[in-house]
Amino acid sequence: MLKGKDILTTAQFSLPELNLIMDTAAKYEEKIKAQEIIRDLDGKVVACLFFEPSTRTRLSFESAANRLGARVISMANAASSSVAKGESLPDTIRTVDGYADIIVMRHPMTGSAQIAADNAQHPFINAGDGSGQHPTQALLDIYTIRKERGNLSDLTITFLGDLKYGRTVHSLGYLMTLFKNKMIFVSPPSLKMPAELTADFRNRGAEIEETDDLKSALAQSDLVYVTRIQRERFENPEEYERLKGSYIIDQKIIDEAKKGITILHPLPRVDEISTEIDDYEGAAYFRQAHNGIYIRMALLALVSGIKVI
Repeated sequence: MLKGKDILTTAQFSLPELNLIMDTAAKYEEKIKAQEIIRDLDGKVVACLFFEPSTRTRLSFESAANRLGARVISMANAASSSVAKGESLPDTIRTVDGYADIIVMRHPMTGSAQIAADNAQHPFINAGDGSGQHPTQALLDIYTIRKERGNLSDLTITFLGDLKYGRTVHSLGYLMTLFKNKMIFVSPPSLKMPAELTADFRNRGAEIEETDDLKSALAQSDLVYVTRIQRERFENPEEYERLKGSYIIDQKIIDEAKKGITILHPLPRVDEISTEIDDYEGAAYFRQAHNGIYIRMALLALVSGIKVI
Protein backbone atom coordinates (compact mmCIF):
# COMPACT_ATOMS: atom_id res chain seq x y z
CA MET A 1 0.00 0.00 0.00
CA LEU A 2 2.90 2.38 0.77
CA LYS A 3 5.73 0.63 -1.07
CA GLY A 4 7.91 3.15 -2.90
CA LYS A 5 5.83 6.12 -1.75
CA ASP A 6 7.12 9.43 -0.39
CA ILE A 7 5.86 10.62 3.00
CA LEU A 8 5.40 14.38 2.61
CA THR A 9 2.22 15.52 4.34
CA THR A 10 -0.53 14.10 6.52
CA ALA A 11 -3.09 15.25 3.95
CA GLN A 12 -1.93 12.36 1.73
CA PHE A 13 -3.15 9.54 3.99
CA SER A 14 -6.35 7.52 3.76
CA LEU A 15 -7.85 5.79 6.80
CA PRO A 16 -6.71 2.33 5.62
CA GLU A 17 -3.15 3.65 5.27
CA LEU A 18 -3.23 5.19 8.75
CA ASN A 19 -4.52 1.97 10.26
CA LEU A 20 -1.82 -0.01 8.46
CA ILE A 21 0.89 2.33 9.79
CA MET A 22 -0.38 2.17 13.37
CA ASP A 23 -0.93 -1.60 13.32
CA THR A 24 2.56 -2.10 11.90
CA ALA A 25 3.99 0.17 14.60
CA ALA A 26 2.16 -1.84 17.27
CA LYS A 27 3.65 -5.06 15.88
CA TYR A 28 7.15 -3.60 16.00
CA GLU A 29 6.54 -2.35 19.52
CA GLU A 30 5.68 -5.92 20.55
CA LYS A 31 8.83 -7.24 18.90
CA ILE A 32 11.08 -4.63 20.52
CA LYS A 33 9.61 -5.20 23.98
CA ALA A 34 10.11 -8.94 23.48
CA GLN A 35 13.76 -8.13 22.64
CA GLU A 36 13.51 -9.75 19.22
CA ILE A 37 16.29 -9.20 16.71
CA ILE A 38 14.73 -7.73 13.56
CA ARG A 39 16.37 -7.94 10.14
CA ASP A 40 13.57 -6.60 7.93
CA LEU A 41 15.82 -3.94 6.37
CA ASP A 42 19.05 -5.91 6.38
CA GLY A 43 21.24 -4.64 3.55
CA LYS A 44 19.37 -1.33 3.21
CA VAL A 45 20.92 2.10 3.77
CA VAL A 46 18.93 4.99 5.27
CA ALA A 47 20.24 8.56 4.84
CA CYS A 48 19.26 11.04 7.56
CA LEU A 49 19.82 14.63 6.45
CA PHE A 50 19.15 17.23 9.13
CA PHE A 51 19.63 20.85 8.09
CA GLU A 52 18.00 21.95 11.39
CA PRO A 53 18.76 20.89 14.98
CA SER A 54 16.91 17.80 16.17
CA THR A 55 17.04 15.37 19.07
CA ARG A 56 13.92 13.20 19.05
CA THR A 57 13.24 13.02 15.32
CA ARG A 58 16.80 12.41 14.22
CA LEU A 59 17.73 9.93 16.95
CA SER A 60 14.44 8.01 16.75
CA PHE A 61 14.77 7.68 12.96
CA GLU A 62 18.35 6.43 13.34
CA SER A 63 17.30 4.10 16.15
CA ALA A 64 14.37 2.84 14.05
CA ALA A 65 16.64 2.11 11.08
CA ASN A 66 19.20 0.36 13.27
CA ARG A 67 16.52 -1.73 15.00
CA LEU A 68 15.31 -2.87 11.56
CA GLY A 69 18.83 -3.99 10.63
CA ALA A 70 19.56 -1.15 8.20
CA ARG A 71 22.73 0.92 8.03
CA VAL A 72 22.51 4.68 8.64
CA ILE A 73 24.45 7.48 6.99
CA SER A 74 23.77 10.93 8.38
CA MET A 75 24.38 14.64 8.12
CA ALA A 76 23.88 16.54 11.37
CA ASN A 77 23.94 20.09 9.99
CA ALA A 78 24.39 22.08 6.81
CA ALA A 79 27.77 23.40 7.93
CA SER A 80 29.25 19.91 7.70
CA SER A 81 28.11 19.38 4.11
CA SER A 82 28.65 20.85 0.65
CA VAL A 83 25.64 23.09 1.27
CA ALA A 84 28.15 25.31 3.08
CA LYS A 85 29.96 25.59 -0.27
CA GLY A 86 26.80 26.71 -2.04
CA GLU A 87 25.45 23.39 -3.32
CA SER A 88 21.74 23.49 -4.13
CA LEU A 89 19.19 21.25 -2.41
CA PRO A 90 18.30 19.41 -5.65
CA ASP A 91 21.98 18.61 -6.26
CA THR A 92 22.44 17.40 -2.68
CA ILE A 93 19.43 15.10 -2.95
CA ARG A 94 20.45 13.73 -6.36
CA THR A 95 23.84 12.88 -4.89
CA VAL A 96 22.58 11.26 -1.70
CA ASP A 97 19.94 9.34 -3.68
CA GLY A 98 22.79 7.33 -5.17
CA TYR A 99 24.05 6.37 -1.70
CA ALA A 100 20.86 5.29 0.06
CA ASP A 101 17.63 3.31 -0.29
CA ILE A 102 15.55 5.78 1.76
CA ILE A 103 16.14 9.49 2.43
CA VAL A 104 14.88 11.20 5.60
CA MET A 105 15.27 15.00 5.70
CA ARG A 106 14.57 17.98 7.93
CA HIS A 107 15.04 21.40 6.38
CA PRO A 108 14.21 24.98 7.49
CA MET A 109 12.54 25.93 4.20
CA THR A 110 8.81 25.35 3.83
CA GLY A 111 8.26 23.30 0.68
CA SER A 112 11.74 21.78 0.73
CA ALA A 113 10.31 18.28 1.19
CA GLN A 114 8.53 18.40 -2.16
CA ILE A 115 11.69 19.68 -3.86
CA ALA A 116 13.69 16.83 -2.34
CA ALA A 117 11.11 14.19 -3.26
CA ASP A 118 11.04 15.48 -6.85
CA ASN A 119 14.79 14.92 -7.10
CA ALA A 120 14.97 11.48 -5.47
CA GLN A 121 14.29 8.12 -7.12
CA HIS A 122 14.10 6.33 -3.77
CA PRO A 123 11.40 6.89 -1.11
CA PHE A 124 11.68 10.22 0.66
CA ILE A 125 10.35 10.95 4.18
CA ASN A 126 9.73 14.50 5.37
CA ALA A 127 11.09 14.99 8.90
CA GLY A 128 9.94 18.63 9.00
CA ASP A 129 10.05 21.37 6.36
CA GLY A 130 10.14 24.82 7.95
CA SER A 131 6.70 25.83 9.23
CA GLY A 132 5.05 23.48 6.74
CA GLN A 133 4.53 19.86 7.75
CA HIS A 134 5.93 17.21 10.10
CA PRO A 135 3.96 14.10 9.11
CA THR A 136 5.90 11.52 11.10
CA GLN A 137 5.34 13.53 14.30
CA ALA A 138 1.59 13.62 13.64
CA LEU A 139 1.59 9.86 13.01
CA LEU A 140 3.28 9.16 16.32
CA ASP A 141 0.81 11.62 17.90
CA ILE A 142 -2.24 9.67 16.76
CA TYR A 143 -0.54 6.40 17.70
CA THR A 144 -0.06 7.87 21.17
CA ILE A 145 -3.67 9.07 21.33
CA ARG A 146 -4.89 5.57 20.37
CA LYS A 147 -2.76 4.04 23.13
CA GLU A 148 -3.61 6.64 25.77
CA ARG A 149 -7.34 7.08 25.07
CA GLY A 150 -8.24 3.73 23.54
CA ASN A 151 -9.82 5.30 20.45
CA LEU A 152 -9.35 8.09 17.92
CA SER A 153 -12.91 9.32 17.41
CA ASP A 154 -15.42 11.43 19.35
CA LEU A 155 -12.70 13.44 21.07
CA THR A 156 -12.20 17.14 21.71
CA ILE A 157 -8.61 18.33 21.42
CA THR A 158 -7.19 21.75 22.25
CA PHE A 159 -4.18 22.91 20.24
CA LEU A 160 -2.26 25.42 22.36
CA GLY A 161 0.56 27.88 21.71
CA ASP A 162 2.29 28.62 18.41
CA LEU A 163 -0.28 27.54 15.86
CA LYS A 164 1.05 29.82 13.10
CA TYR A 165 4.51 28.32 12.73
CA GLY A 166 3.88 25.01 14.50
CA ARG A 167 4.22 22.38 11.77
CA THR A 168 3.26 19.65 14.25
CA VAL A 169 -0.24 21.09 14.78
CA HIS A 170 -0.63 21.73 11.05
CA SER A 171 0.06 18.05 10.41
CA LEU A 172 -2.03 16.69 13.28
CA GLY A 173 -4.98 18.90 12.32
CA TYR A 174 -5.36 17.06 9.02
CA LEU A 175 -5.43 13.70 10.77
CA MET A 176 -7.99 14.89 13.29
CA THR A 177 -10.36 15.76 10.43
CA LEU A 178 -10.38 12.09 9.37
CA PHE A 179 -11.69 11.07 12.78
CA LYS A 180 -14.29 13.86 13.04
CA ASN A 181 -12.85 15.25 16.27
CA LYS A 182 -13.59 18.74 17.53
CA MET A 183 -10.55 21.02 17.55
CA ILE A 184 -10.17 24.10 19.75
CA PHE A 185 -7.38 26.51 18.78
CA VAL A 186 -5.92 28.58 21.64
CA SER A 187 -3.11 31.01 20.85
CA PRO A 188 -1.98 34.65 21.01
CA PRO A 189 -3.69 36.59 18.18
CA SER A 190 -0.45 36.90 16.20
CA LEU A 191 0.17 33.13 16.35
CA LYS A 192 -3.24 31.88 15.23
CA MET A 193 -3.62 28.83 13.02
CA PRO A 194 -3.17 30.03 9.40
CA ALA A 195 -6.56 30.92 7.94
CA GLU A 196 -6.05 28.73 4.89
CA LEU A 197 -5.49 25.68 7.11
CA THR A 198 -8.48 26.43 9.30
CA ALA A 199 -10.61 26.77 6.16
CA ASP A 200 -9.26 23.50 4.77
CA PHE A 201 -10.00 21.68 8.03
CA ARG A 202 -13.56 23.02 8.00
CA ASN A 203 -13.97 22.00 4.36
CA ARG A 204 -13.01 18.49 5.43
CA GLY A 205 -15.87 18.50 7.95
CA ALA A 206 -14.04 19.51 11.13
CA GLU A 207 -15.76 21.36 13.97
CA ILE A 208 -13.41 24.16 15.04
CA GLU A 209 -13.51 26.73 17.82
CA GLU A 210 -10.97 29.55 18.07
CA THR A 211 -10.46 31.31 21.41
CA ASP A 212 -7.89 32.81 23.76
CA ASP A 213 -9.71 31.39 26.82
CA LEU A 214 -7.56 28.43 27.87
CA LYS A 215 -9.61 27.60 30.96
CA SER A 216 -12.83 27.28 28.97
CA ALA A 217 -11.13 25.19 26.28
CA LEU A 218 -9.60 22.71 28.71
CA ALA A 219 -12.86 22.31 30.62
CA GLN A 220 -14.30 20.54 27.57
CA SER A 221 -11.18 18.87 26.16
CA ASP A 222 -10.12 15.22 26.30
CA LEU A 223 -6.62 16.18 25.17
CA VAL A 224 -4.45 19.27 25.04
CA TYR A 225 -1.61 19.43 22.52
CA VAL A 226 0.88 21.99 23.82
CA THR A 227 3.48 23.66 21.61
CA ARG A 228 6.32 25.98 22.49
CA ILE A 229 6.70 29.48 21.14
CA GLN A 230 9.50 28.86 18.63
CA ARG A 231 12.35 31.34 18.96
CA GLU A 232 13.87 30.21 15.66
CA ARG A 233 10.78 31.25 13.65
CA PHE A 234 10.89 34.91 14.76
CA GLU A 235 12.79 37.56 12.84
CA ASN A 236 12.16 40.03 15.65
CA PRO A 237 13.61 38.87 19.02
CA GLU A 238 11.45 41.40 20.87
CA GLU A 239 8.31 39.82 19.47
CA TYR A 240 9.47 36.42 20.72
CA GLU A 241 10.20 37.78 24.19
CA ARG A 242 6.76 39.37 24.30
CA LEU A 243 4.94 36.17 23.37
CA LYS A 244 6.90 33.45 25.15
CA GLY A 245 5.13 32.18 28.22
CA SER A 246 1.74 33.33 26.93
CA TYR A 247 0.18 30.10 28.18
CA ILE A 248 1.60 27.77 30.82
CA ILE A 249 0.17 24.40 31.85
CA ASP A 250 0.62 24.05 35.60
CA GLN A 251 -1.12 22.15 38.39
CA LYS A 252 -3.78 24.81 38.88
CA ILE A 253 -4.71 24.66 35.18
CA ILE A 254 -4.97 20.86 35.29
CA ASP A 255 -7.08 20.94 38.46
CA GLU A 256 -9.61 23.10 36.61
CA ALA A 257 -9.50 21.09 33.36
CA LYS A 258 -11.74 18.20 32.33
CA LYS A 259 -11.08 15.20 34.56
CA GLY A 260 -8.56 12.78 33.05
CA ILE A 261 -7.32 15.17 30.35
CA THR A 262 -4.31 13.87 28.39
CA ILE A 263 -1.37 16.24 27.83
CA LEU A 264 0.69 15.93 24.65
CA HIS A 265 3.71 17.94 23.53
CA PRO A 266 6.07 17.30 20.58
CA LEU A 267 9.01 18.54 22.71
CA PRO A 268 11.33 20.21 23.42
CA ARG A 269 9.51 22.23 26.04
CA VAL A 270 10.79 25.50 27.41
CA ASP A 271 8.43 26.87 30.05
CA GLU A 272 4.99 26.05 28.61
CA ILE A 273 4.51 22.94 30.78
CA SER A 274 5.56 23.14 34.42
CA THR A 275 7.75 20.24 35.55
CA GLU A 276 5.32 19.70 38.44
CA ILE A 277 2.98 18.18 35.86
CA ASP A 278 5.43 15.43 34.87
CA ASP A 279 4.07 13.02 37.50
CA TYR A 280 0.45 13.57 36.47
CA GLU A 281 -0.97 10.31 35.08
CA GLY A 282 -2.20 11.99 31.90
CA ALA A 283 1.15 13.64 31.13
CA ALA A 284 1.96 11.58 28.04
CA TYR A 285 4.67 13.63 26.34
CA PHE A 286 7.65 11.41 27.16
CA ARG A 287 5.67 8.27 26.26
CA GLN A 288 4.72 10.15 23.09
CA ALA A 289 8.40 10.75 22.24
CA HIS A 290 9.25 7.07 22.75
CA ASN A 291 6.44 6.03 20.40
CA GLY A 292 8.35 7.74 17.61
CA ILE A 293 10.63 4.72 17.26
CA TYR A 294 7.77 2.34 16.47
CA ILE A 295 6.02 4.66 14.01
CA ARG A 296 9.26 5.41 12.20
CA MET A 297 10.15 1.72 12.06
CA ALA A 298 6.74 1.13 10.48
CA LEU A 299 7.24 3.86 7.89
CA LEU A 300 10.73 2.74 6.92
CA ALA A 301 9.51 -0.83 6.52
CA LEU A 302 6.30 0.02 4.64
CA VAL A 303 7.91 2.31 2.05
CA SER A 304 10.43 -0.52 1.50
CA GLY A 305 7.61 -2.98 0.82
CA ILE A 306 7.98 -4.94 4.05
CA LYS A 307 4.81 -6.44 5.57
CA VAL A 308 4.75 -7.56 9.19
CA ILE A 309 1.00 -7.93 9.74
